[in-house]
Amino acid sequence: MKIAVLKETAAGERRVSATPETVKKFVSLGAAVAVERGAGDTGFLSDATFEAAGATVGSRAEVLADADIVLGVQGPDPATLAGIKPGAWLAAGLNPFGERARVDAYAALGIEALAMEFMPRITRAQSMDILSSQSNLAGYKAVLDAASEYGRVFPMMMTAAGTVSAAKVFVMGVGVAGLQAIATARRLGAQVSATDVRSATKEQIQSLGAKPIFVENVAGIEGEGSGGYATEMSDEYKAAQAELVSSHIAKQDIVITTALIPGRPAPRLISDAQIASMRPGSVIVDLAVEAGGNVEGAVAGEVVEKHGVKIVGHRNTTSRLSSDASALFARNLYNFLSAFWDKEAGKPVLDDEIGGAIRLTQGGKVVNARLL
Repeated sequence: MKIAVLKETAAGERRVSATPETVKKFVSLGAAVAVERGAGDTGFLSDATFEAAGATVGSRAEVLADADIVLGVQGPDPATLAGIKPGAWLAAGLNPFGERARVDAYAALGIEALAMEFMPRITRAQSMDILSSQSNLAGYKAVLDAASEYGRVFPMMMTAAGTVSAAKVFVMGVGVAGLQAIATARRLGAQVSATDVRSATKEQIQSLGAKPIFVENVAGIEGEGSGGYATEMSDEYKAAQAELVSSHIAKQDIVITTALIPGRPAPRLISDAQIASMRPGSVIVDLAVEAGGNVEGAVAGEVVEKHGVKIVGHRNTTSRLSSDASALFARNLYNFLSAFWDKEAGKPVLDDEIGGAIRLTQGGKVVNARLL
């Protein structure tokens, strides 16, 4: 059983899908691991550290030759997979909805493409969930990005020259990223509030010492999605939320938006008029900018200014914490493969619950029900 680890080629991608730690663990399972030369350079992992862990290092063609499982962070360009054998597994974040043509190309290659972001949110799969591990870091980094752009301090300071008020931070979307953003902002001393369409998050917000901002007594809320994800809201709820948020956002110094709906454009949470209501010098961080953005006027890959308010739209926020992000991503992949490792077969054997959820292609066809 040979496992290949690819060097990422997507612009701005600094993570790597394996670390010396996980290489050692794969070798202990009886697998041979081949790492593409330079794969860990941007994550501060040299080729020598992979070799010391038991991997071989070579060109892409060399690591792909006879590989049974190929690991990546982002889905590789199918044109760069020349020589991959039919039936090999490709496990990575494949962006199936945004890169459907690429999924079709994987099918044409005859490989089994496994989309790690389709991992079901069930208890036994928590340690395999790349969305949770990476979103956690993104929420943390979003607060640091806001602090860097904000021209004032976060905590209240009492000095001989007078008192400095604490920054007011509003988090919109309380999934994994939002919860970490709340916790990080609180640690920095900010006064934090948060909102979400899922009423179940109210207690989570309060448990972190933040103030929940929720629409009350409105019928037709559809926010309680399956698997812990938010879904689309009713029109009545949207109107009530817009009114509540508009009055609240005008008083905030920093807003962090994290709302995503799988397979759909990111919901618009902040309008140009709401941005104009904020005081000059305020900051908005849009973590959903690559999915269309929660904030009107946000630009992917840029920090723009509108009405005196900075709108931060960094791409691939997690990749800017490449060392820790790589370590967590690599453990997700190891936890996934090792959980299904059949000692007698010397390879992982997937079950229907998880395998059926993440498998996109098999036998030359696209087989995932979410893509049919």
